[in-house]
Amino acid sequence: MRNISVSAFINTLFILVFSLVITALFLFMSWDKERQQIDQINRYKLISNLLLSTAKLKLTEEKEKKFYQDFEMRPVSADESKLLLLANATILFESESVYGTMQIFTISKNKYMYLQRFGYSLMLQDKQSTNTRTTITILIALLIAALFLFLYVGIMKKLSPLKKLQLQIEEFAHGNMDIKINQRSTDEIGKIAKSFDDAIHYIRSLLDSKNLFMRNMMHELKTPITRGRIAIEMVEDGSSKEMLIRAFERMNELIGELAHVERLTTQGFQPQITESNIDDIIKGAITLLLCDKNKLTITTEHERITTDTKLLTLAIKNLLDNALKYSEDDHASIVTNTINIKVISKGKSLEHPLEYYLEPFTQEEKRNAGFGLGLYIVNNIASRLHYNLNYYHKNGHNIFELKLK
Repeated sequence: MRNISVSAFINTLFILVFSLVITALFLFMSWDKERQQIDQINRYKLISNLLLSTAKLKLTEEKEKKFYQDFEMRPVSADESKLLLLANATILFESESVYGTMQIFTISKNKYMYLQRFGYSLMLQDKQSTNTRTTITILIALLIAALFLFLYVGIMKKLSPLKKLQLQIEEFAHGNMDIKINQRSTDEIGKIAKSFDDAIHYIRSLLDSKNLFMRNMMHELKTPITRGRIAIEMVEDGSSKEMLIRAFERMNELIGELAHVERLTTQGFQPQITESNIDDIIKGAITLLLCDKNKLTITTEHERITTDTKLLTLAIKNLLDNALKYSEDDHASIVTNTINIKVISKGKSLEHPLEYYLEPFTQEEKRNAGFGLGLYIVNNIASRLHYNLNYYHKNGHNIFELKLK
């Protein structure tokens, strides 16, 4: 029940209730029909006993007329009786009492009563309508159905803005930052829509501020770093010069990592999917890493995969960089196939769960190289490409896996 949508829940509820109402209506009509038949038979018995009794057979013409009027019966003439008897009548009920015999039968849609007593016979036509209660029941049923339909349409119409709001939220979640939610109603859905629209404006302003800050910061840092790097070349060789060069190079690396993070976390960013050879992607990652190829063992099936080449190259570069930094033998392996890409290095198991290292600026231990952004970038790339990043420790080796399918 938790995972069912509101509209599906309402549809199911209305179908269930409507089915119960229809079932109850049919049961009531069936019971009412039986009840009407019993009431009619009792009525016929009463009329029969009254007419067949000695006292009632001596009614005056005026009282007899009133009697027929009160019980909604019409005497059938002798000639007419003969014609009716000749017809194919269907007998519904027969009864015999101390007063005489009674037969109830139908011809066409009309009901008749035939009475006999000591050679005396009388035929009466029932003028009472038996369809009134059925008609009333059907009218009540139609009224209930109309009310249910009106209620259902009203509820679904009231919830229709919620469906539109859901589609707009999904569009926003897929990166459309320019979406505008227009909901003029003042009910709860309208208030939710207005609150979400305000949140979109606030998030948009925050992202604009963040992007502006990141770009200005990287631009402002690049200039003094470049000038400082040029100035260092004029300094005489020595340990101080090497230390300054490493410091400026690390600052350049940090700016590069931040640029990758800023690019990946932009809402409007979309991967450029093409078909590439895995060997070319690994070669590009090694070029970016600027490492000795002898430190790597590469095992591939030379497969072609459909992906964003630049993003996957950057992800593999960061995984290899991370593996070499923390490897106990300064060596790493990469194994690929059409299902996954594994980067393996010798070392002890991670102290914390993988989720801990997917946060920015977190590392297993403080080292001179690295800023704790590698796995954070890899995880963002995996998310953009709809891959899964997994980790496990096996036979003394740390294994990071990009699951492609």
